Amino acid sequence: MLGFLYFCSMRKPLSKQEMHNLAMNHVGKDLESRGFEFVAINSKLKKHPQFVCIDKNSQYFFVIVRVVKLPQNPNNYDVVWMETFKKHALEKEAKVLYAGVGIGNPKGVELPIYFNEEYLIEYNGIQVIETNYN
Repeated sequence: MLGFLYFCSMRKPLSKQEMHNLAMNHVGKDLESRGFEFVAINSKLKKHPQFVCIDKNSQYFFVIVRVVKLPQNPNNYDVVWMETFKKHALEKEAKVLYAGVGIGNPKGVELPIYFNEEYLIEYNGIQVIETNYN
């Protein structure tokens, strides 16, 4: 009996968690290039902060990474939620950094982002979130 082997080039769209991990990789490399040292990393969706880092002056930073599918704006965040998070950071004497990352399919924004294929990225760097209260 002859057996046939079919090679299926099934394109696998990235899950939300995989998109988040991709964004975290970009942000992590940026933090590293800026001289931050990682104390803790949490890559689970909706668990904040994603990175706890210290700088050369031993200042702690809580880094929030948020990924969106383009054309959504990655620089927008939930201001009300951020106020709660800023309070937590103040209690821990940490500063808050926000990194918004947009990822899209170069063949069209309506298409998913596929595993092991090219993608567009919009990343405008780290935003410092002011934690001081007036």
